[in-house]
Amino acid sequence: MAMEPMTPEDTPPEIRRLLVAGYRRMSPAEKAVRIVGLTHAVQQVALARLRVQHPGADERELALRLAALWLPPRLMRAAFGWGVSASEPDR
Repeated sequence: MAMEPMTPEDTPPEIRRLLVAGYRRMSPAEKAVRIVGLTHAVQQVALARLRVQHPGADERELALRLAALWLPPRLMRAAFGWGVSASEPDR
């Protein structure tokens, strides 16, 4: 069963068809490159937000806070010995 690609609800049907056709023409390697690029972009936006929220944080703390956006608190403590304080939201 093929999954329907996610697109915004305001995308006109013709544009959606063009987008889907473009994805279908892409090789698995091209899709992987696209996914890596988009993941990096999302991480950079999240990092920018963390820099604003935690202006005194050093690079290590920012990297840990970034990882904590994707990893559960228990894993963060087990893997890095670090967790977001109870006074701050986990996510």
